[in-house]
Amino acid sequence: MKEVLEVIAKSLVDNPDQVDIREVSGEDQTVTLELRVAESDMGKVIGKQGRIAKAIRTVVKAAAAKENKKAAVDII
Repeated sequence: MKEVLEVIAKSLVDNPDQVDIREVSGEDQTVTLELRVAESDMGKVIGKQGRIAKAIRTVVKAAAAKENKKAAVDII
């Protein structure tokens, strides 16, 4: 899941070296992935009306479901 998010995020931004993903394990086997990007790249990751962010979350949830886990993405 983390690798999928990293590939997606790095392909969207202008500064791929500033992409940082932290994995935080929560209760009931939910994994939260905290995505940090450069301030200038926030709009590219979020998209108009949050459409890109929603698509990223959908893909990560699908990857997690394949591994019988739950995942959430926080864009910080």
